[in-house]
Parts: sequence; C-alpha cells; structure tokens
Amino acid sequence: MGLRGRIGGPAIWAPDAKELAAFYAAALGCEAGEGYADESGELVAVPVRAGEVTCFFVTATSFRRPDWPREELPFHLDLVFDDIPATVERLLGLGATKPDFQPGGDRWTVLLDPSGQPFCISRPH
Repeated sequence: MGLRGRIGGPAIWAPDAKELAAFYAAALGCEAGEGYADESGELVAVPVRAGEVTCFFVTATSFRRPDWPREELPFHLDLVFDDIPATVERLLGLGATKPDFQPGGDRWTVLLDPSGQPFCISRPH
C-alpha cells in the first residue's frame, strides 16, 4: 500500500487574508494562526484551525467576489451550529450579510462572509 494522506482543509482566496481569517476564527470560536509571509515579507496566508480542520485564508490580488447565485461556486464552507437563529444573528454582527436567496428552506441558511463568498449554517446531522 502506498502513502496515505488526508485533507487538512481548504484554502480560501480573499482580498485580505488576515481580515477574513479573523472573521472565521471569531465565527467558529477559535483563533487565527500567525500566518505566512511571501518572499517580500508580506503576509499572504493565515490559518484557522477549528477541531481537526485547518482552513487557510490567502490574500489574492485578483480576487473577485462571486456573483452568486448567478454563478455556480466551485465550493463553499458549511458550518455547523446547534442554534441557527442565534448563530445567524451573531455572524451578522461580525460582518456577514444575509442574501435574499435562501435555497435551503429550513435545512440551512446561506450567509455571505465579509469578502462576499457564500457559506452555509446548518444544524448537526
């Protein structure tokens, strides 16, 4: 049998990695890591570890917020919380917005993070 690997988590592009990492760290009740600089010393990637998963938020100078739902998304984050209404209220206070289009009915709620990328809030399955 060959080498075994695992997925640690996604890398998410944004106009400001530090800002978006701070949002998700606050949303998930954890801390953003120190981050990684490029060859010129500019901070370009910031990790956020929540449980067993680490997401990396990466500054991308060519980032363009998705035109969702008109454009399909290659992926998005699904966050799980017990109390959806309280979580939505808290995340709106942290800088998320709630689009009118809500395709999940009562199964999940779609929010947009501060960079304009959709993510879903649902209850544990």
